[in-house]
Amino acid sequence: MKTPHARISGIAAYVPEYRLTNNELSKMIDTTDEWIMQRIGIKERRILIDSRKATSDLAVEAIGSLLKKTQTLPDDVDMLICATITPDMPFPATANIICEKLRLNNAWGYDISAACSGFIYALVTAAQFVETGRYKKIVVVGAEKMSSIVNYQDRAVSPLFGDGAGAVMVEPAIDENGVIDHIFHVDGAGRHFLHQKAGGSLNPASHHTVDNKMHFIFQEGQTVFKFAVSRMAEVAAELMQKNGLTHNDLAWLVPHQANMRIISATTRHIGIDANKVMINIEKYGNTTAATIPLCLADYESQLKKGDKIILVAFGAGFTWGGVYLKWAI
Repeated sequence: MKTPHARISGIAAYVPEYRLTNNELSKMIDTTDEWIMQRIGIKERRILIDSRKATSDLAVEAIGSLLKKTQTLPDDVDMLICATITPDMPFPATANIICEKLRLNNAWGYDISAACSGFIYALVTAAQFVETGRYKKIVVVGAEKMSSIVNYQDRAVSPLFGDGAGAVMVEPAIDENGVIDHIFHVDGAGRHFLHQKAGGSLNPASHHTVDNKMHFIFQEGQTVFKFAVSRMAEVAAELMQKNGLTHNDLAWLVPHQANMRIISATTRHIGIDANKVMINIEKYGNTTAATIPLCLADYESQLKKGDKIILVAFGAGFTWGGVYLKWAI
């Protein structure tokens, strides 16, 4: 019997209403709209300002739209995988909370913590569950409340991140379109350059960790930039070569929206036409695990069935990788 492969059968996204603009940010730290646009390419980022709400609430909005759009009943969902580094709580998994809030009574699931690579890791994980033949409908959501771990007095980090969620339905493919191939990597040495120092078992929360602002994102920008560009470009090129793709064959490159300079440099390294690169960082900033599904949702009207697409991401850890798929909707 032929092993089934998996496809994305639906996509939806959600971002909070509140827009933190560069002009507003310039009143909080020593920066300007011009400096942020030149260095990062972000005009505004969406922020979940309701302190009573968390990452699961962003995910619920995106998944609720997905279920409605795909005409899927909650009881028909078999599994849910949530990619996030800003879980509601250290435990239980945010996926558990989402299932309860949406009454996905027959679903089981868990979280994947791979930072900016989280969504593509989760997508391939879901695809492989579908390929077993046991699962028919799996929801994958990348959701982040990054504002909860950003120090808004840190000029190097505060302009970068936003909040949001994007979700896809993964089902058995009905033709040759779907998730075709992937290449993933990790390098734990990268943890020194991009991390959240406290909150885990190494540095549990204490007066010392709070007073020293150790629960916020730390990033050594130049090192991260260098690795992100080279690794995303390498993995995209490797996927293309492995699958016999030329630049003309590729309909879209969907890079993680880290900052505009990384996206531009990656595009140049690959040698792909800039018109084939999905970009929405100006509107949302870096939403970590949510950037790629937010891009796909924003560009959905331009996608055609059979389009050959490569998703690439690079994140803390370091984690990085790429997915080659043929659009199936």
